[in-house]
Amino acid sequence: MTVEGARPTGYPGIEAHGNSIRVDFMYKGVRHRHTLGLVPTRANIKHAAGLRSAALFALKSGNYNEVDFFPHSRPSDTGAQVSKRLGDLCERYKPLKAVDITPETQSRYENALNVCLELIGRDRQADTLLPEDIQQLRVDLIATRAVSTVNHYLATFAGFLYWCENNGYCGELGKHCVRFSKSNKDPDPLTFDEYQTLIDKGCLHPIDRAAVTLAIYAGLRPGELLALAVEDVAADFSKIIVRRSITQSVTFKVPKTNKERTVLLYPPAQDALRVLVADAKQRKAVDLAVWLNRHEARTDCVRVLLSPHTQARRKVVNDYFVPSAWNTKWANLVRRAEIRSRPPYQTRHTYACWNLTARGNLAFIANQMGHSDYSMLVKVYGRWIDSESPRELERIWEGMQNMAQIAPNLPQKLAA
Repeated sequence: MTVEGARPTGYPGIEAHGNSIRVDFMYKGVRHRHTLGLVPTRANIKHAAGLRSAALFALKSGNYNEVDFFPHSRPSDTGAQVSKRLGDLCERYKPLKAVDITPETQSRYENALNVCLELIGRDRQADTLLPEDIQQLRVDLIATRAVSTVNHYLATFAGFLYWCENNGYCGELGKHCVRFSKSNKDPDPLTFDEYQTLIDKGCLHPIDRAAVTLAIYAGLRPGELLALAVEDVAADFSKIIVRRSITQSVTFKVPKTNKERTVLLYPPAQDALRVLVADAKQRKAVDLAVWLNRHEARTDCVRVLLSPHTQARRKVVNDYFVPSAWNTKWANLVRRAEIRSRPPYQTRHTYACWNLTARGNLAFIANQMGHSDYSMLVKVYGRWIDSESPRELERIWEGMQNMAQIAPNLPQKLAA
């Protein structure tokens, strides 16, 4: 298979890479790839093909010494072979992977890699690993961990193994990190009676009532709710712009889709915003570093709507809620209301389910919630989508009749 960026030469395993010739071959599941530093002329390409054949013959006969065949390849620059111990390879892989992910994700990746290396053995040579070793890793992981956790570990370790494959350190092993099937748990939305009980009995402070109402009637992710500011609210309270979210590691980032979105608001959410904005305007704006990616951030000078200052008993508190503090507050509100316990993310599920039960337009709801399309709605909230309702048939038929009145000759044209 030709590597992206390389040009075939007509000889197997010989590629023109930039202004050099690269030799590429596999032996017993291990990839060998070397750049010769020769200009890809016809004579040099023919020489490289002969060198590749000789190297393969030496490998098969047991007389192969890489330095003899490829003295100027990267592993020989220091006169020593590159270590293929999994632990050493992983230490080289981590900083290369880190440039493309956030520090929070990097921490999760490193933890996953460390767990897998401890189980499979840090001192194992990458080129000695077998598919059986990866299958055993799956067995060891699932024995004491949740499916979602194991799948995260396997996906992360697979990325490392693919990197090892692409650099010739081992055979094809990444594909054996097969994820486990996970049963999809249905959303557990609040009923309207539960919501009313939560507002009346659980929320003793008007700010809490406004926050819960906004969460349910706007469908925001908890991190987006906590990062919402006065500056994100339209002057007439008809809409908000979701510009940032706060993470578990207490850093601000752009929303999950990496772009802003506008959310149009129902009257209860508008009333809730009036309460929250009036409270937030009493505070001074603060600078928030919002990370666009690992290397770039912008500064938002804003007044966050939900602040511990409003109800704090202590003098020194944050200017905004961290996710763990909001989880605690939510749990207290639910317990006081004496309704069934749920995590705060269920407010977003409640928004989706209420909208779908009211037969809202799927594309509109998906756009409000920040999904790229409505396939996620169908997958997650299928039981709330009434696809066989006689009311829907009547609504469509009524639309057809209206269409016929507007364009009476359309049926004949379609028949023709």
